Amino acid sequence: QVQLVESGGGSVQAGGSLSVSCVVSRDLYNREECMGWFRQLPGQEREGIAAIDEDGVKKYADSVVGRFTIAKDDAKATVHLQMNSLKPEDSGLYYCGVDPIGGYCVRPASAYRYETQGTQVTVSS
Repeated sequence: QVQLVESGGGSVQAGGSLSVSCVVSRDLYNREECMGWFRQLPGQEREGIAAIDEDGVKKYADSVVGRFTIAKDDAKATVHLQMNSLKPEDSGLYYCGVDPIGGYCVRPASAYRYETQGTQVTVSS
């Protein structure tokens, strides 16, 4: 059974850090080549922010490069997103995804075949 379980997020002051994690069911994790994170900020469309392929190659959106780090743990079938130097404009819903629509991992995708329900990240000024 395909399953993605997301955890983390929460609230922090500007300049602080948060992390989110996504545990992926083993069969899905092993067969898919690209996983990532996207977000939806209030009043905006989905934005792909980070992606990682099976070789560990990482891609980031310009809006988060240098502040966010994506990583995966093959032993735990988990993908993480560490978010540093958070800004109030980073506040929104954050989602984990596996198998990007379109099938490529050359840039962070904003839609995946398998997605989580999202977790709230709130950054106060």
